[in-house]
Amino acid sequence: MRSSTAISLIVAIFLVCFTFSCSENKQGASSELPKNDVSAYLGQWTFDIANSSVGWLQVRQEEGYLDADIMWVAGSVYYGLPYVFTAGDKLILGRNPRNIVLSRDVEGEPLLTKSYPTWIELKSEGDNISGYYLSPKRDGLGIDSVYFEGSRLPDMEVAPDMSDIVYGEPIALINNDDLTGWRLIEEGAENGWSVTNGVLINNPVQAEGQPHISYGNLRTENEFEDFNLKVEVNTPPQSNSGIYLRGMYEVQVADSYDRPLNSGGSLGAIYTRIEPGVKAEKPAGEWQDLDITLYKRHVTVILNGVTIIDNQPVYGPTGGAIQSDISAPGPIYLQGDHTGISYRNIVLTPIEN
Repeated sequence: MRSSTAISLIVAIFLVCFTFSCSENKQGASSELPKNDVSAYLGQWTFDIANSSVGWLQVRQEEGYLDADIMWVAGSVYYGLPYVFTAGDKLILGRNPRNIVLSRDVEGEPLLTKSYPTWIELKSEGDNISGYYLSPKRDGLGIDSVYFEGSRLPDMEVAPDMSDIVYGEPIALINNDDLTGWRLIEEGAENGWSVTNGVLINNPVQAEGQPHISYGNLRTENEFEDFNLKVEVNTPPQSNSGIYLRGMYEVQVADSYDRPLNSGGSLGAIYTRIEPGVKAEKPAGEWQDLDITLYKRHVTVILNGVTIIDNQPVYGPTGGAIQSDISAPGPIYLQGDHTGISYRNIVLTPIEN
């Protein structure tokens, strides 16, 4: 069986020929591709995808080679793609192969499995970028494509002076009795959210043996720029939720008391971007205090009175983001499609400078 490295190399060769129609000229010599220039792609980008999702990309050139990190729609930021190369005026990004079981025996065991490559083709024009996410169809007859376009991110500012912040009037985001000021993000999703005595509860019940129910994520009707957000959260055992700042940056909310620190699962982490510097969680089932400040693309998180992230830059959207424009205001949104969770005393104080 070929190794993933060998498969990636084969795919890379195929892509150059497929994309630019390599052929011999009349004298029998190979046609020459345009000069490869990666400078137009270096840096960070955000993009909007045709299915109303969001992505982020960083392309860098270091120690004589190209590399890239990507966040595509949902899940983690993927650091270090399998291959990155220029082909004429395009940039080609490889992703992990998609393994598909094509047939099974009577006991359900795989008989025939194929490993299909998936890749991204990009073209830049100044500070704008566009391209396609490409993957072979299941039967091997043709290629599925998803179009996206985006723009270059500005350089990150130096960490701001937190003592210079000018705050406005605090805004209580939870009504004592109902979901006034909130709505589901996804049309047609089941609503597991309710408010009882000022506690916002998500209860995404799945009936055993019944089809899976898709529950919705909850967002504020209003949108905000920079702010301080104070919230109390109660994480049941094995719970998983999140608080999205401006609809872009997820602060992880999970039962992580007995887990080691990491950027993907620790309470208070910026999901797969910033790992807390210290553990400060309480056991599952206890109310916990989050104090979050987003200011000039930098975030501070105080958990149960302990600063776990201190004025750190957040470079781009996290998985599940609903907007890509880092300069635009956005909602607070709460992840509700995973497990049960409870929030209370959510108070947002706008930053006015």
